[in-house]
Amino acid sequence: MTGLKTNERPGTRAVLRHYRMSATKARQVLDLIRDQDVTRAAEILRTTPREAATVIGKVLASAVANAVHNDGQDPEDLYVSACFADEGATLKRWRPRARGRATRIRKRTCHITVIVSRLPDERLARRRAEREATGGQRSRRVAESRRRADLAGRLSRRRTAAAEAAAAEAAAEAEVEDELVEDAAMEQSAEDIVEGAEVDVADDLADDEAGDDTEDDDTEDDDTEDDDTEDDDTGDGVDDSVDEDHDDEDDDDDEKGK
Repeated sequence: MTGLKTNERPGTRAVLRHYRMSATKARQVLDLIRDQDVTRAAEILRTTPREAATVIGKVLASAVANAVHNDGQDPEDLYVSACFADEGATLKRWRPRARGRATRIRKRTCHITVIVSRLPDERLARRRAEREATGGQRSRRVAESRRRADLAGRLSRRRTAAAEAAAAEAAAEAEVEDELVEDAAMEQSAEDIVEGAEVDVADDLADDEAGDDTEDDDTEDDDTEDDDTEDDDTGDGVDDSVDEDHDDEDDDDDEKGK
């Protein structure tokens, strides 16, 4: 009994016709994604470094879009149920060769078909169980990573707070030291001012005493000059009286001579 024909296979399909590539090259890539989930098949095609992978990826995306929009399927429940490449028309070209001969060149084409269908219920159940297990592990990993991040954040905040407190304490100590230095400088300046005032007062007192001594000397000199003046006056009076006596005696001698 023959199997299902190409056009009788169930599922939603997308076909690319007359693509300028040999069917053999396309089949090598189609074998990688057959019976794979749509997501897994797309990942395989993205990581395959061949020209057919890019083309087949576009055909697969078209088939998934047809299943979603035309048949109302869930894209997460789809898988590649069938994929194949049929030979298309071959273009004949000629290449000149030696001695006037010519060689035929065959430029082959192919028709690429990708069919996607809904996964069986048992595969869906198994995949859901795997996803739940993976999701639980992932949730635990996420929770653990968040817990570590919170712990690291708290530790960093504590360290930052401690550093800020230390900096504030150091700043306060520096301010206190500056105030103490300023107070000491002010006290020293006040003492210097007091000492300077005392020195000025002592100098003024010394100057006053020196000035008093000088005035006393001047007073004594004045008294001495006064005494000298009186003596001179007294001497002048005596001389005048002596002169008058001598004049009287001369007058008496003249009278006696006469």
